[in-house]
Amino acid sequence: MKWQEMRQLFPNQFVLFSVLEFHQEGTRRFIDEVEPIRAVADEDARTEFDQAGPGKLVYHTSSKVCIIRIRRRKRSRVRRKRTK
Repeated sequence: MKWQEMRQLFPNQFVLFSVLEFHQEGTRRFIDEVEPIRAVADEDARTEFDQAGPGKLVYHTSSKVCIIRIRRRKRSRVRRKRTK
């Protein structure tokens, strides 16, 4: 199902869904195909988001496009003691 179809099926609410297809542009993933699991109440959205497994998201259907911003972790540098 396309994101626009999801918006029509679940208007103006949070939805838990599986990501089936996406394309990436730089640090953004644009979600193309989704499989809806269920609607989520506004007060439960944060909890459901935290508990969603890999490949699953909670997103609000008021957004015209479903975009995920990818954060890259900075590599930590380990300093070694210099020996004389």
